[in-house]
Amino acid sequence: MKHFDKQAINWDKSPTKVERAEIFAKEIIKFIKPKSTDTALEFGCGTGLLSYQLKDAFKTITLADNSEGMIEVLKEKVKNKSLNNFKPLLVDLLKEDLDIGTFNVIYSLMTVHHILDLNKVANIFHSLLKTDGYLCIADLVQEDGSFHTNHPNFDGHNGFDKEKLSHLLINNGFSIEYYTISYVIEKELEDNIRKYPLFLMICKKI
Repeated sequence: MKHFDKQAINWDKSPTKVERAEIFAKEIIKFIKPKSTDTALEFGCGTGLLSYQLKDAFKTITLADNSEGMIEVLKEKVKNKSLNNFKPLLVDLLKEDLDIGTFNVIYSLMTVHHILDLNKVANIFHSLLKTDGYLCIADLVQEDGSFHTNHPNFDGHNGFDKEKLSHLLINNGFSIEYYTISYVIEKELEDNIRKYPLFLMICKKI
């Protein structure tokens, strides 16, 4: 957690983070075609880069994160940019059973690979979605563990295999509607440029 608290102040200064948020937002809008009355939840919102790109697509957006630093930066952004339909929420949805209502769409970007108990988070997503609501997961394709080389305390997943993740979500009450590779992160590791593809999987609550 402290890792993200420290990074929060400079998070939005990364052109690649802004660029990938733009790309995933366009993909999400293109596929689900949200109505202006729809409500959304961003799970693990950070500073709200993805939601900022989706700010005109939804009536309200609840932005949930358990990093105090990220939420502070987000609240400042909400105030400065008059993002009146944004509702920042400092919460750990895996630990706190809050009544935050249900949503037409839930989305997350580079968050789910940090969650150890995937069945639990899938169950939470299912309970927070309205029937026929969409779940959009943007995350790492399965990799060899080198992505988090510089984060020795990382204890999440090294990306996801499409079939295994699909199977888990189907078992938790979703149908898989869409899958594509939308973005590639490039990292310099030991003088080599390594490429890490990011996927977008869109599911529907059934």
